[in-house]
Parts: sequence; structure tokens; C-alpha cells
Amino acid sequence: MSPAKRLIPATFVLLWATGFIGARYAMPWAEPFTFLAIRFCLAFAILGALMLVLGARRLPPRMAMHAVLIGMLLHGVYLGGVFWAIHQGLPAGLSALIAGLQPLLTAVLAGALLHEEIRPRHWIGLAIGFIGVVIVLWPKLGAAGGGVTWQTLTASVIAMAGISAGTIWQKRTGAGGDLVTGTFWQYVGATLLMTLASLLFETRQITVNGELIFALAWLVLVLSIGAIFLLMVMIRDGAMSKVASLFYLVPAVTAVIAWALFGEELTPVQLVGMAIATLGVGLATAQRGTRERASR
Repeated sequence: MSPAKRLIPATFVLLWATGFIGARYAMPWAEPFTFLAIRFCLAFAILGALMLVLGARRLPPRMAMHAVLIGMLLHGVYLGGVFWAIHQGLPAGLSALIAGLQPLLTAVLAGALLHEEIRPRHWIGLAIGFIGVVIVLWPKLGAAGGGVTWQTLTASVIAMAGISAGTIWQKRTGAGGDLVTGTFWQYVGATLLMTLASLLFETRQITVNGELIFALAWLVLVLSIGAIFLLMVMIRDGAMSKVASLFYLVPAVTAVIAWALFGEELTPVQLVGMAIATLGVGLATAQRGTRERASR
């Protein structure tokens, strides 16, 4: 593996963890579906321009349709569910904890649908990683308040299932296609879904100010373009259970960023949780030993 590819997982985790920055700045000024519709629309416009500049290959209609549906799940259902639940008062920590089940669900789906071999060491790593996530998020779970309802919890569970199904679908159908073109069609699907949700459920009123513009620029360029491209590369090149396990590191990195930028408390217990989550990811992503590979 080239040195550049070795940096992809760590870079992805760091970029993905910064997503809370944009959400924190944007949500007071725009409704979630409306904001996401604008974000996704800008993302596919940028990718459309890149396709022209780079001369990206077109996708066959069948692959393009797959990409549209993947985008609805991976971006629309996932972020739509998370943003809506938080906008309705669900604590971000509890939302992140529910999303923390995603690597386990993805591993189950990968074994059933992709016939990937999930070894006992990997299952142990996934379980340890989830325990680490619970410890990292534990201080945030006390501020539950009235936002914990069956509607917000259901939205979070649907969001978690959406990203799991979307990544598995991408692994099954996205191989061989141009990454720029495939991601373009994903954001077409996500934009359609969020626009429909905005028309049906929201007033579509936004307050344009510096915080909203910063959040939009950050989430489009850093998350929707940068982090998603890295995720697509990892899905194409790696086992799904191993890729999914990287999401266990996101709450830990997010907690460190929140401590550095916003002065949020970072307790010794959370530091222990970070170490446990890192251990779990290490076990879940460990490669077979050289001797074991040679014997096969």
C-alpha cells in the first residue's frame, strides 16, 4: 500500500469528525432538510464542474440509478435523520451513540450480503470499539431533556440503518465506476430527497449570516467533497466491516476538537474511552499475519 493510501483512514476520521462544527453553526439559522437540500445541491454542482474539467467517464444508466439510490440512503436518509432529530432536541451525544451501532450493523450486513468473512477477532474489536464510544459519550448522555421521544429515536435509528445500507449497496454496485461521476449522481439523489422533505415538512425559511455561510462552505467542501471521496475510495478498496469500524473513532476525535475549539470538558474517563475505542478499531481492522496469509 502506498504511503498516501495509508493516510486515508486517519484523514477521513479527522474530516468526518469536523462535521459537528458545521451542524453547530448552521442549525440555529436554517431548518435541517432545507439546509441539507442546499448543501447537496452545491455539492453536485461542484462535482458536475469537476466532471467537465477532468473529462470524467459517464456512468451507464443502470449504475447511475444505483448511485442515485445510494445517495438517498448514504447522504439523505443518514444526515436527514440525524439533523432532524438534533433539531427536534435529541442530544447530540445520544444521536452519536445510536449512530455508533452502525459498524456492528454494517458487519452483519456485509457477512450476509457480501459474504465477507468476519473473524472472531474482528467481532471482538467491534464490540470493544462500541464500549469505547459509550464511555466517550457518557458525559453527554445526562442532558437528555425533552428531546428524547419515540420520533427522534426512530429518526436516529433510521439514519443509522440508512448509512449502513448505503455503504453496503455502494460496495456491491459501485466497483469500476468513475468516483467523481458516481458521487455526482449520489448527490443528485440526496438533493431530490431533501428537497421533497423540505417541501413537505418545512417552511424553508433561512437566515443568511456569516455562521451559516461558514457552515455551508465547510460542510460542502470538507465533508461532502473531501471526506466522501475518501469514504468511496475505502469502500472500493477495503472490507466493509473494517471501513465501518473507523466510525468508532469519530466521537473521540470530535470530543478533542470540541475541547480545543469550544472549551468543552474532556474528562479522564473520556480519554480512557478513546483508548478503548482505538484498541477496538485496531482489532477490527487488523490484517491476517503473513504466515496465516501464506498458508491459504
